[in-house]
Amino acid sequence: MKQMIANGMTDTEVIAKFKEENCWGLCTSIDLKDCDPAAIRDADKIHQFVLELADVIEMHRFGEPQIIHFGASDRVAGYSMTQLIETSLLSAHFVNETNSAYIDIFSCKEYPPSVAAEFSKKFFGAKDMNTTVFFRTI
Repeated sequence: MKQMIANGMTDTEVIAKFKEENCWGLCTSIDLKDCDPAAIRDADKIHQFVLELADVIEMHRFGEPQIIHFGASDRVAGYSMTQLIETSLLSAHFVNETNSAYIDIFSCKEYPPSVAAEFSKKFFGAKDMNTTVFFRTI
């Protein structure tokens, strides 16, 4: 099994490798820590984030995002979001207890992962961020 992780690569290198390797998809997982508590607890703000993120990475949304608050325990309670895009899916979970956000961008069309990550960090006022980028292969 071949695993292709893009960490440490520039966006230009990621996009070039995506095309050269004829990858099926690109996935970016963005973990945000110490977010603005008000931002991650506001469904309208999360909705605005989805619209702007799709524009930033040039993805066409398919329908409206679903944004639902739930969680059986304080450890996981918060909003979850899904947004279909023509090339796959944007998803996220926002954790009230830790003021964290876990965002995933998966697309079979290339996009700049660090642009998406930096946009997300700034949008939610996160103080720290960890990003993992990997390629889905055929």
